[in-house]
Amino acid sequence: MAIARGRPAGRRRGRAEARPGGGAAARRYAAQMERFAPVDIERVPRPGGGFVLRSRAAAPVHARCVGDWLVRWAAEAPERTFLAERDGAGADAGWRRLSYAEVLAAVRSIGQALLERGLSSARPLAILSGNGIDHALVSLAAMHVGVPVAPLSPAYALLSRDFARLRELVAALAPGAVFVADPGPFAAALDALGASRGELAILPSAAELARTSAGDGVDRAFAALGGDTVAKILYTSGSTGAPRGIVNTHRMLCANQAALAHGWRFLARRPPVVVDWLPWSHTFGGNHNFHLVLAHGGTLYIDAGKPAPGAFDATVRNLREVPSTIYFNVPRGFDMLAGHLEADAALCAAFFRDLDVVFYAAAALSPATWARLEACARAAGASVAMTSAWGSTETAPLVTQVHFPIARAGVIGVPVPGVELAFAPVPGGDAHELRVRGPSVTPGTWRAGGGIDPVPLDELGFYAMGDAGVLADPEEPARGVVFDGRITENFKLATGSWVRVGELRIALLAACSPRLADAVLTGHDRDEVGALVFPAPGQVVDDAFRAALRAGLAALEGGAAPGASSTRIARLLVLAEPPSIDAGEITDKGYLNQRAILRRRAADVARLYSADPAVIAR
Repeated sequence: MAIARGRPAGRRRGRAEARPGGGAAARRYAAQMERFAPVDIERVPRPGGGFVLRSRAAAPVHARCVGDWLVRWAAEAPERTFLAERDGAGADAGWRRLSYAEVLAAVRSIGQALLERGLSSARPLAILSGNGIDHALVSLAAMHVGVPVAPLSPAYALLSRDFARLRELVAALAPGAVFVADPGPFAAALDALGASRGELAILPSAAELARTSAGDGVDRAFAALGGDTVAKILYTSGSTGAPRGIVNTHRMLCANQAALAHGWRFLARRPPVVVDWLPWSHTFGGNHNFHLVLAHGGTLYIDAGKPAPGAFDATVRNLREVPSTIYFNVPRGFDMLAGHLEADAALCAAFFRDLDVVFYAAAALSPATWARLEACARAAGASVAMTSAWGSTETAPLVTQVHFPIARAGVIGVPVPGVELAFAPVPGGDAHELRVRGPSVTPGTWRAGGGIDPVPLDELGFYAMGDAGVLADPEEPARGVVFDGRITENFKLATGSWVRVGELRIALLAACSPRLADAVLTGHDRDEVGALVFPAPGQVVDDAFRAALRAGLAALEGGAAPGASSTRIARLLVLAEPPSIDAGEITDKGYLNQRAILRRRAADVARLYSADPAVIAR
């Protein structure tokens, strides 16, 4: 079998990364390279067309189960703070901290309490709470004794009016009990689930559960854990359909962290310190970030803020007090952070003081935000690497990782050791679908009672992710992979040209930054691409707003190839009604379900292609 050898990043100038010539830029580049493992991948032909990328490094040895990390650090660093959260909401609230030894003791006691209440591998534990220490303790306890834990998104209880999605998830899960850290805000949802009628068992507080004396049963249950033991059931975001309960085994979670650590060598130099708000009901916050801290004996400061007007102040306060070694966020969060860093030199210095990497997730960062963050880092005299990764709930989540300097957003890295990434041609188009094979791929979806329905695999045993990808440099795979949108979102114009929705949507949002929160592209079987757009929070839709969007369309037009209708957006319609979580138009993480929006707002699509004066045209 012929193999195309990918040279380690840094040996050849490429589009995804370029070695600077000298001076301060060269020193920053060298400092970044020291943090990472060299990129060494190979490309092999894929039977049936396309190709496969894989690391030449062997899959690293990983832990047996999640609890092994906790046991290790409780022995090696018992007094080190593992979890911290604000002890109250006031301006003078300090931090409530729990050490590794304290967390392990609580986990063993709570694990005993769960076993005594009849929870088991067939009777999972549902958690309906935001991020918090009590949530973490109960979740770790369940996994410690072999009880699958299913953190349900609080949005289905707090943002919904009819609780239909929440009832659907609970019925499919059939939990043995539900834990709610603060029942007050969830009272209506719990009543809708039948808790007041005794149809659903609600656990007492974490403090009460922790008063249980741990016995030999906890140790036996922990010793019986293996790689195939179900650790979590995580529900997909619903951005492409109804949420599905994805089984996450201990092998998936542990193999993921071992592969992550291989590329990010800096994790072995000092325990990570992370301030993070990303929800534990999803794989990015709950698996990638939480387990990264635990696997490396670090400290997690649970951030009650989030990137929304009025809520981001809490994040800024936390970042001012706690210099992090890694910072994770979504593009909207970085947009807001950049403004604070530019306006506050003391905050900027504190933020970059100990920082190794900035990690963006979800949609790619806009070029403007990328440049602002880099300028802030230079002003603080810091050398910080901009990084990203790619994966899904079905892969726990890491498939590709950026562990080399990149010069622009959109590059999602290269496959981590032990994981193979196939590029399979899409029939009828010029795109390649990304497919994955490796130890972090889920065995299937949860079935009430403990059954697992296998996920579909192709003839070579790869799981189809539904995303498209291209190489940043077709001649040099080590330059990384570029995300090329969702296969199911792409469509054809009447001209026969394919529209790459993901790439064009990001370009539109960048051209109209910061005025738009998101957009849905239209144009299937039409002559032109259009977009239904949602204003960003706080934006006033007036003449100045419309003029700015028209200027954004003009800028987008200027960057398009001559005659390429598939890379131009001809018209916009600003929607007054925000996307509805009850109608399935938006997930709790803020991702839009394009198909649901286009189906529900068919009348708006018709208006978009009419002579309606509300339409903004280039």
